[in-house]
Amino acid sequence: MTRAQGRRRMRDSGDGVTFDFAPMVDVVLLLLIFFFLTSSLGARQNALPLDLPRASTTVQETPALPIVSVDRAGKLFLNGQETTLTKLSAQLKPLLSTSGGVVGLRADERGSYGTVVRVMDVIKKAGGERLALGTRPSE
Repeated sequence: MTRAQGRRRMRDSGDGVTFDFAPMVDVVLLLLIFFFLTSSLGARQNALPLDLPRASTTVQETPALPIVSVDRAGKLFLNGQETTLTKLSAQLKPLLSTSGGVVGLRADERGSYGTVVRVMDVIKKAGGERLALGTRPSE
């Protein structure tokens, strides 16, 4: 047996390199699911039917802020989830550490002013230092 035949046998005996696409497809699908979920979170916060007051100067909403909403009937929502005034303080405390003490407050313009003041008081007692009031641009 010559040297060339020995080399040929070694090359032929290997199965070759294969590439399995299943793990790569799994990763791509997980990334897609992640992006779909995170992109819809901002839309859920604005899904409450609030008639916000108009202002001539507005700033874009920051998605990292905890958003407290008060609808016309006086119902409270924290980041789109209904809550009560008594539960709001406990639910806000862990969120305030990540937002730097800033809380977004969105209230219906035809709602109760007293309810909004009570909500502002709870936010202050929970550790909120600044409020970002939700408005809509004037036409």
